[in-house]
Amino acid sequence: MTDSERGVLAHRYWLIEGDHAEAVDGGVIEETLLAIYVNGQELATVMCSPLDQEALAVGFLYNEGVIDSMAEIGLVQKNVVGTTVDVLLTHSDFKPPRRMVLTSGCGGGITLQYLTGAHPPLESNYVTTPAVIRQRMRDLQGAAQLYNRVRGVHTALLADEAQMRVSAEDIGRHNAVDKITGKALQAGMDTTDCQLLTSGRISSEMLTKARRMRIPVVVSRTAPTSVAVKLAQAWRICIVGYVRQGGMRVYTHPQRLGLDEHALPIAAAARTSDDEE
Repeated sequence: MTDSERGVLAHRYWLIEGDHAEAVDGGVIEETLLAIYVNGQELATVMCSPLDQEALAVGFLYNEGVIDSMAEIGLVQKNVVGTTVDVLLTHSDFKPPRRMVLTSGCGGGITLQYLTGAHPPLESNYVTTPAVIRQRMRDLQGAAQLYNRVRGVHTALLADEAQMRVSAEDIGRHNAVDKITGKALQAGMDTTDCQLLTSGRISSEMLTKARRMRIPVVVSRTAPTSVAVKLAQAWRICIVGYVRQGGMRVYTHPQRLGLDEHALPIAAAARTSDDEE
């Protein structure tokens, strides 16, 4: 059974188009409950796709500051039925936090700390172009295999100027980004000065994960939240939203796309159907 087959459960549904209705043998995205254990202690429980669960656990630990590198992990292994992932650290002083905060992310992701602006600004001169952003967004759409089959799932992608480097899909957009982080760590891949693309909204938690990976450009098909924009301004991260064939919106640090924010004309905002998520 392939990963894409494991991520979808067969389900017959009725398709109605106009006055015509017919039964279709299709599928729905698979959802499972996953418990992450560290040194034998339960750290978090998340609702997620059953794919790339070990990468999800590794990325989650890194993005939440539990580990700083793969060198701190002695073993990571999921059980046969995919309900738990056990992580053994190379040190024994791990203590789970007393207070865990439920994030606003789809799928009930759990974070270990309140989000703050504690990180310093990125020291990066990374610059890209709108043309590269559009090409990477096409890569994101091409990587969305589960979405293209049954919908109901988010896609995330790590890329450089030339190509996609790694992709992941999950029912939660936060989980998809954690999987990206985990895959990069497992492959020994440096995420500095890469681009992070996501099919979902850019929230403050998403932006914090990008900062943790030292990523200066975050791209989405939809919009950022107000807190994400404020954090991006402070951390020198460029947020690009609503990327379509005809255009995109640059919310912060436009100089990373070769734009001078002081030289641009000001146009009246126009609401379109694309504003609906």
